[in-house]
Amino acid sequence: MPTITTPSTIKHTTVTFNGADIPFDGQKRVVIERVSPEIDKGRYPIKAVPGELISVEADIITDGHDKIAARLLYKHNAEQQWTEVPMTLINNDRWGATFTVEKQGRYLYTIEAWVDHIASWQHEIILKIKDGQYVNSELLAGVPYVEGMAQRAKGDDKKTLKAIAKLFKDKNQYGDAIAIAQSPQFTEWFNTYPERQHPARHEPILGVEVDREKAGFSTWYCLFPRSASQEPGRHGTFRDVEMLLPRISGMGFDVLYLPPIHPIGTTFRKGKNNSVTSAPGEPGVPYGIGSELGGHTAIHPDLGTLDDFKHLVERCKEFGMEVAMDLAIQCSPDHPWAKEHPEWFKKRPDGTIQYAENPPKKYQDIYPVYFETDEWRSLWEELRHVMLTWGSWGVRMIRVDNPHTKPFAFWEWVIAEVKKVYPDMIFLSEAFTKPKVMQELAKRGFAQSYTYFTWRNTKLELEEYLTELTQTDMKYYYRPNFWPTTHDINPSILQQGHEPQFLIRYFLAATLSANYGIFGPSFELMEHVPIPGKEEYLNSEKYEVRHWDWNETNKLTYLISLVNRIRRENPALQKTSNLHFCRVDDDALMAYLKVDGTNRLLMVVNMDAYNRRANMVQVPIWQLGIPDWKEYTVHDLLTGAYYTWRGEWNYVELDPYVLPMHLFRIEVY
Repeated sequence: MPTITTPSTIKHTTVTFNGADIPFDGQKRVVIERVSPEIDKGRYPIKAVPGELISVEADIITDGHDKIAARLLYKHNAEQQWTEVPMTLINNDRWGATFTVEKQGRYLYTIEAWVDHIASWQHEIILKIKDGQYVNSELLAGVPYVEGMAQRAKGDDKKTLKAIAKLFKDKNQYGDAIAIAQSPQFTEWFNTYPERQHPARHEPILGVEVDREKAGFSTWYCLFPRSASQEPGRHGTFRDVEMLLPRISGMGFDVLYLPPIHPIGTTFRKGKNNSVTSAPGEPGVPYGIGSELGGHTAIHPDLGTLDDFKHLVERCKEFGMEVAMDLAIQCSPDHPWAKEHPEWFKKRPDGTIQYAENPPKKYQDIYPVYFETDEWRSLWEELRHVMLTWGSWGVRMIRVDNPHTKPFAFWEWVIAEVKKVYPDMIFLSEAFTKPKVMQELAKRGFAQSYTYFTWRNTKLELEEYLTELTQTDMKYYYRPNFWPTTHDINPSILQQGHEPQFLIRYFLAATLSANYGIFGPSFELMEHVPIPGKEEYLNSEKYEVRHWDWNETNKLTYLISLVNRIRRENPALQKTSNLHFCRVDDDALMAYLKVDGTNRLLMVVNMDAYNRRANMVQVPIWQLGIPDWKEYTVHDLLTGAYYTWRGEWNYVELDPYVLPMHLFRIEVY
């Protein structure tokens, strides 16, 4: 594709003429509107991963009947020259073009459009020739266009176009002249060497933030290192976690997410089940960060040393995994910041530091950081230092706890600052709050985001929510990460401990979203007993060291391993926005299609975890290029079974006590 040095600069200013203000360039006639994708008028970039195709569209119009030419311009931030792609008319003045982002970093793109006088000239002369008119005068009018193309052309094209300009002037070669004027070759020339008179350019220039591949496709496993010991009664260590890596990676996970691993305070330390007092020997809450041993850049000594942690990071790489750390911007009363930087905390009238509250709840073991402090600059710098320190340990993924309780401007700044040093860093937003707040955090730089999936349980709820995530502008900047449960949330739908329900919720998370995670052993072993009346676990790992049977397997662990393998082998499951819901006339049967090239997957799920369901599913064969008369095979990748189908409507039947889902690969021979 040709390159140009820079888009034309069009200044939107006025000049005074005969005492009146008139546009600086009143000859500019093209209007560019409704560019897509464009987030908040270009304030924020869209998101992509290397190799992703970016489709750009816009309404482009002009007055009168002249033809329009439009170009999509793009470049990587590190490049000097822009690459241009011709835009084509889709319909009704809507134009489109695509480009591929090939590497990490920030890409820029915009649109230039102008009245295409050469195309207009060719269109008119063709109509006149078809009408039998003699067009010698029109050929002479075209000579300046051809000479202009010759000036911009190179090599043989330059020589040929100069000859054509002479040909258009020669009445004796009229037949050859009109043949060339109407030819596809002439069209190709003026598209290659366009005359850009008074072009319009879309402003502002738009951006694409290209993260590495794992931002778009990842599989998270969460565990508390202190519960990793295979010996009952012993506090787990990083070395114990290393012993579990073959099992975790063998199940297909590529991210090991660890809740905070720092020293835990003792002042107002919480006990078992969030008791306001702790018994002797109780370990405290990992989110009560900080003691005399250090804060956010220190390691809890019972877990091991910093060298032990770095060793775990390296061992994970050997298993194709990464460690994700948990950033909780809060402190125990014993955190060094509370003594060294009391200005970073809000004071009560009696001079003491304000502990965290969510009335009527009180969290006396936590000091929230006060971002409105007059010393906010030093606070921001310290938090950047924490993240850069983790980066120096080899960490390239950070899950942020409750980012919605910290300023948006801080996140935009600190994420950009960290990525200057560690461009591979991926930030996951753990925000369960108002929709627009969650969306704003994603716009400000978070590569992945928690969602409401945990509480979307019915077919209708899921279809509405996933349509919002994948069919609105959210698809351009909000990368969902689905979690059936977390270490904080024991959702009511799973509190009965019903195995088919766990299978269903897991399968939905892993196949609806390209990024998903599970709260490790608790979810695998289907722990479900809640604190009465709450969506919280009884005997939660947040408040005590637990012991798990790491050798136990069941139907759910088998399904997890199988689905993760299928996800790795089928690129259709490595994207989220390629989702298409299929019609099934049953409120409990949900079907959805995901396609990537020739990889075509159809998932059918029985949302009724207690009853067998059967019905007809409508396969959109018109989208798949399958004639309605042609038989095709659907291969269930979960069971290995093959079925021969024909046409749109086909029968499915699912018993939740056997397996409440199909994962079909559609194969056409």
